[in-house]
Amino acid sequence: MLEANWTVRESPCPGQVEAIVQEFGIRKLVAELLLQRGFSGAAEIGRYLNPRLQDLSDPFLLPNMAAAVDRIFEAVDRNETVVLYGDYDVDGVTSLTLLHAFLRAYGLEARTFLPHRMEDGYGLSDHGLERCLAEEAPSLIIAVDCGTSSIQQVGNLREQGIDVIIVDHHESNTGQLPPAVAVVNPKLGDAFHYFCTAGLIFKLGHALQKRRRNDRLDLKEWLDVVALGTVADLVPLVDENRLLVRKGLQQLARTRHAGLVALKKVAGVGGELESNDIGFKLGPRLNAAGRLDTASVALDLLRCANPAEADRLAADLDGQNRDRQNLEQRIRDQAVEMLRRQGDQLGRGIVLASEEWHAGVVGIVASRVVKEFYRPSFIIAFDEEGIGKGSGRSIAGISLVDALKACDDLLVSGGGHQMAAGLTLRRENLEAFRERFAAYLEANAPAELFTPRLEIDLVATLAEINLDLLESYDLVHPMGMGNPAPLFMSRGVRLAEEPRVLKEKHLRLPLQQNGARVEAMWFNAAHLELPPGPWDMAYRISRNVYKGRSSVSLTIEALRTARS
Repeated sequence: MLEANWTVRESPCPGQVEAIVQEFGIRKLVAELLLQRGFSGAAEIGRYLNPRLQDLSDPFLLPNMAAAVDRIFEAVDRNETVVLYGDYDVDGVTSLTLLHAFLRAYGLEARTFLPHRMEDGYGLSDHGLERCLAEEAPSLIIAVDCGTSSIQQVGNLREQGIDVIIVDHHESNTGQLPPAVAVVNPKLGDAFHYFCTAGLIFKLGHALQKRRRNDRLDLKEWLDVVALGTVADLVPLVDENRLLVRKGLQQLARTRHAGLVALKKVAGVGGELESNDIGFKLGPRLNAAGRLDTASVALDLLRCANPAEADRLAADLDGQNRDRQNLEQRIRDQAVEMLRRQGDQLGRGIVLASEEWHAGVVGIVASRVVKEFYRPSFIIAFDEEGIGKGSGRSIAGISLVDALKACDDLLVSGGGHQMAAGLTLRRENLEAFRERFAAYLEANAPAELFTPRLEIDLVATLAEINLDLLESYDLVHPMGMGNPAPLFMSRGVRLAEEPRVLKEKHLRLPLQQNGARVEAMWFNAAHLELPPGPWDMAYRISRNVYKGRSSVSLTIEALRTARS
């Protein structure tokens, strides 16, 4: 376990804190958090605490939205043959679900197509398009969650008389745009760069409604699906994303979509939901199908209207998710063993590869490796032909997109985001890629980036962590990427009684401080040797509801011997 540097954020001015407490009737710790995150004026804080759908911006402000809407309505009016070409992750299948429903409300029955991760690769690949067009040649393809870098493929489609609309949020690998009718991508402008594709499709639906009002389409009923895609795709929960997810979680709690009812049931999710319910329970089950085989089961579930069929599909996904977990654990154990054999020769970056690994779970394994070793990491699975498909995850301050650009001549393909990226390379280029990646990090990543930082947001006593605090704390939800749950610290905490080990890997710690007592969970910490007490404890809080009764749940992030 890497030793982290603990830093505590500067406390805001007490006068400002008190003014917010009085204005909004919230607890002092939540007022401090708002000020830390840059909120100041009463109107701005009011919008943040109580966001409204009427505050959504004009969808036609998004790049090329008007051209996309014009072409879609042309297809509607002519009853054209249209294919919706998606992606196999949660953002991809939720985007397909939304767009198919929106077009159906306008009387257009579009065909959906999902590429196969193993056979077709990502996005508008040549093989994927060949399979797509073999079934039926459309006059319009709408590519969702892919296509921004598919210049040659879109050009070929255009030569065949097939128009293409691209609705995508990925960055261009080439700096050029394909010859599509419209590329609706927030990365082409600065104002909306935080959207994933599910959010973009919602904005497209809003644009369709503004241009041609349709009483058969109630966008609010689809906010639960928008929230699924947005949280699962790990885009920042800021601005309109946060608004859509907040309203979407409320909709998900009372959803009328049979597929989501069934999915919640197998995942053990009920009552009011938080973004973590999507991130750790619902999202992984939807993702499991596309990781191991085809994502069609996930798409079928989201579009299913029959409760009995939905239960069957959800059970199928639940089983695939267990298979995914077992496979992921085996690969993760093998990867960690490889790294431990390297000892002190770890270096600044990690590149691991094997012919025995499954390409569908390498991204999850990369995330685990980064969390444990705090190094930018690529995990690569090679097939029988020596083609490796890999996934990378990074640490703060290091862009994987820039790193891949430095290795471009060694790759078949590569791209993604700063913190997460994918690549394809040939076996003979593996060592050269490993060396080039290490050289890039040596030249561009200062040594201090490789020491984890534990940034404490709020210092509190255990007595302050109570249900009254949760009433105010609920107002700053949802939290996630770009809007993380704050990290609390309590000083001088002691054991109230002996810890308990749960499921042979977690610790439950009964704790006390100045007469206040709580129980905290420390996940995957049973193997750790606790430091000498008393402790400084870094933790996050959440609401736990059991048999209708609420309590405060504490999750420990780190412990250290208390410092004065």
